[in-house]
Amino acid sequence: MLKSALSNLTLETPTAFTINNASKKTIVLETTTSLKDTWLTPVFKPSVVAHRSANRFRHPWPIPKRGMTVAEWLINRRKAEWPTWEENSPVEKLPHARPDASINDWKIWFVGHATVLVQIGPYNFLTDPVWAMRASPAAFAGPKRVRPAGIALEDLPTIDAILLSHNHYDHLDKASLSWLYARDRMPIYSGLGNGHYIDAHMRVIELDWWESIYFHKDDRIKIVFTPAQHFSGRGIKDTNMALWGGLSILTPDDHLFFAGDTGYAHHFSEIRERLGAPRLALLPIGAYEPRAVMHAMHMNPTDAVQAHQDLQATKSFAIHHRTFQLTDEAMNQPLLDLAKALNRARLPAHSFATPSEGEMISA
Repeated sequence: MLKSALSNLTLETPTAFTINNASKKTIVLETTTSLKDTWLTPVFKPSVVAHRSANRFRHPWPIPKRGMTVAEWLINRRKAEWPTWEENSPVEKLPHARPDASINDWKIWFVGHATVLVQIGPYNFLTDPVWAMRASPAAFAGPKRVRPAGIALEDLPTIDAILLSHNHYDHLDKASLSWLYARDRMPIYSGLGNGHYIDAHMRVIELDWWESIYFHKDDRIKIVFTPAQHFSGRGIKDTNMALWGGLSILTPDDHLFFAGDTGYAHHFSEIRERLGAPRLALLPIGAYEPRAVMHAMHMNPTDAVQAHQDLQATKSFAIHHRTFQLTDEAMNQPLLDLAKALNRARLPAHSFATPSEGEMISA
C-alpha cells in the first residue's frame, strides 16, 4: 500500500515563475516533486554490458579515492556566500528558427548551468534542460537557482532533440521536460536506464557508451553517447542504476561534444581518437570545491583546460557554473580560475568561451 501511494505522489504540472520579467514569459519553473524517485527502488529492464554488474553501472577504469567522506565535508562545510538572486543582463537578441541554414552554420546559446541551445544548421538541440527553481526532488528544499534562465521557454525555437547526460536533479528536470515535450514532442537521447525517470508517454532513446544512432530528422547527423567519470542517482536506493555520460553530434564535417557532468580522466583523449577532435566542446568548469571530495566527479577549471587540450578542440564553451550553489567555491570563482588556467597553459582566452546567460557564440 505504501509503495502504491508513494508512486502516485508526483506533481506533474509545472508552474511558471516570471520573476522581475516584464514580458511575463517563463524564465523559471516550479520544481516537480516526486517522492518515488527519492525513496523507492527502481526496476529497470535488464541490460548486459561490460560496465554493469549487480544491476549497477561502473567505470571500467580506476577512480581516484576521496580525501574525505561526503559526511565529513557536510559537517565541516565552509562554503562561500552566494547571492540569493541575481538578475541577468538584458539579452540583445533571441534565437530563431533557421530552416534554410547550412549544416556547417552553428549558433550556440548559453541558457544556464548545463543547459545550452545548440543550433546546427536548421536543427535545434537542447542539452540538459533545467528551468526549475531548485535542483532538488522537492519544491521547498535543496539548491536554489540564483540566476534565471537566459532564454525564456517561449523564446526557444522548436526543439528537434534533447541531449540528456544523466539523471541528477540539476540535469534531468521533469518540469522542463514536461513543458518542452508538450510543445515540441521531441525525442530525448540519453544513457541506458534514464527513460525510467521520464514520463512514459515521452520518447526516450537510450544508448550505451559508444553506441550511436542516426538523428531521426537527418541521416547525415549521428548522435553518440560517450563515457564520463561521474555517477547517477536521484534517491537513496538507485545509485548508478542508470548510465551517465556525454553526447557527441557528428555531422559529415564536424563534431560537437557535450561532456555532461564529469571528472577529469583519460576518456577525453579516447573521444578524440574515436570521433575526431571537436569543432566545439561544451565542458563543465564549476562545482569543484573541496577537491578532496569533488575531484573524481567534477572537473575544476584546470582540469577543463586539460580536457580541452586532450580533445584538441578548436574551441571550448564553459558550462555547469553560476546557476546553483552545489559546492563551496564562490559563484564567479570558476571564471577567475579558468582565466588563470588558460594563462598557465599559454592558451588565448578566446579558445574557451565564457558567455553569460542568454548570450550566443558562432562556432
